[in-house]
Amino acid sequence: MGQILSVFVIGISFGLVLFLLAAGLSLTMGLMRIINMAHGALYMVGAYVGVAVAQAAHSFVLGVVAGAVCAGAIGLLLEVGFLRRLYKQEASQVLLTIGFIYILTNICQWIWGTYPLSGPVPGVLSASVPVGSVTLPVFRLFLIGFGLVTAAILWLLQDKTKIGGRVRAGMDNREITASLGINLKTLFTGVFVLGSFIAGLCGLFGAPLTGINLGIGWQVLLFSLIVVVIGGTGSIQGALLGGIIIGLLNAFGSAYFPDFANYVIYVALIVILLIRPSGLLGRKMDAVRAPMKGAVP
Repeated sequence: MGQILSVFVIGISFGLVLFLLAAGLSLTMGLMRIINMAHGALYMVGAYVGVAVAQAAHSFVLGVVAGAVCAGAIGLLLEVGFLRRLYKQEASQVLLTIGFIYILTNICQWIWGTYPLSGPVPGVLSASVPVGSVTLPVFRLFLIGFGLVTAAILWLLQDKTKIGGRVRAGMDNREITASLGINLKTLFTGVFVLGSFIAGLCGLFGAPLTGINLGIGWQVLLFSLIVVVIGGTGSIQGALLGGIIIGLLNAFGSAYFPDFANYVIYVALIVILLIRPSGLLGRKMDAVRAPMKGAVP
């Protein structure tokens, strides 16, 4: 029983890190119909910048904030400078954002080199607490608490605020939303920057779990896309459910079926695609609709 609890905590904590990664990507895909392949690279940048600032300033919190701000600034540059000109051009969007992965990876290589880094755990969170016959890392419990609080804040923002109502309206019907005088250009940019900010925010939080290396952007991007497909685009609740499912499957698969652990996640992905292609909690949206002419450059 103790081992099951330990694996459960590991799975939930990893799943909530995946949720933080996938939440912004899910909203971006749901509202803007853009698959930002550079989303994982923003996580990588947030991790590298966060570690550098945390070590220089001797402050984990400052590292987290610096990584998030840096990723948000890159997201702003990417959306305003490039993606805004490529709406309805899906192939160009994918190629552009893949190009940004290599650009950001090379920049990180020039600055920090090719050796992998380990994510720091602040001293106050480095202890363990005994629960029955096992000890649970405080950092893992902190990730669970932080992830759930963030999920609640994002849910309230999406479902209980005027801004969230505009985002949902833009997902459901962009033409009518634009005709009501809502500035879709600003709305799109805000959602994209928020998603990038969250990706950078969890860079330092997730670093002790995933490590920090030049290939981590591709790895977390794959996990994020799987979470979005399983949970459904445009839904914070879907991203949360998808992240927890993938986290638990990964943890229990690695613990009890190590030979098949790498395949369990993909089996779940295939099953969801066959049963419910829109995802478990995906919003029903008209995928054919494009931004209203004149609403977005």
